[in-house]
Amino acid sequence: MTEDLPHLSVIPTRKQVKAVVLVLHGGAEHGTGRVRPWKLPYLRMIPIARAISAAGASGGIEVRLLRNRVRGWNAPQLDPVHDARWALDRIRADHPDIPVVVVGHSLGGRVALRVADDPTVLGVCALAPWTPEDEPVQSVEGKSVLIAHGVRDQVTDPAGSYSFARRAESRTFQLARFELGHEGHSMIRRFTLWNRLVCAFVLDVVGTVTSTQAWQGISTSIWTRPVEQRLRIPL
Repeated sequence: MTEDLPHLSVIPTRKQVKAVVLVLHGGAEHGTGRVRPWKLPYLRMIPIARAISAAGASGGIEVRLLRNRVRGWNAPQLDPVHDARWALDRIRADHPDIPVVVVGHSLGGRVALRVADDPTVLGVCALAPWTPEDEPVQSVEGKSVLIAHGVRDQVTDPAGSYSFARRAESRTFQLARFELGHEGHSMIRRFTLWNRLVCAFVLDVVGTVTSTQAWQGISTSIWTRPVEQRLRIPL
């Protein structure tokens, strides 16, 4: 039954598909209630998915927004990780050999980092990710990673994403982490900046534009800064 499966919405591109962006929503540590389309964690990612589509459609970027089966992380089952891998399998079936960028918020950020080990994934954009102290970093080996966290976040700890970035940095192809001032967990106060960060990362990693063009007006020399500066870029 379809009720037993995640839901995957597609925002198509009129061009030949050159890359797919998979967008993942947040949730909770525990919870087996179904994720309905009117729930805030899911709704929060719709504008981001649309922003990516608007920025990348002319470059052949298709966007897919996943709605998980249930709201919880639910260790040891890791329900949203299974859902994201299901979505990656669907993308691979529809677009063999097409690269994927995964974008996730909160719990979805943790999921995005976990599924980065999929061979189709080029990069991961983790927004206010839930990254406990024991979160493994092996999955981002050789990948491009962007982490962004509001300094006033009281739901997921910015210190946790900084710790993850420090542990993961040497394994990645490239990694940068932004700290957004005057911003909390919901990405509402400075929503246009969140959208611009995500779009810049996607366009840069996919190669739709040059790195300089992608980050114009946001920041400069993202990937070439010394490590300590690159992991705490203020905005």
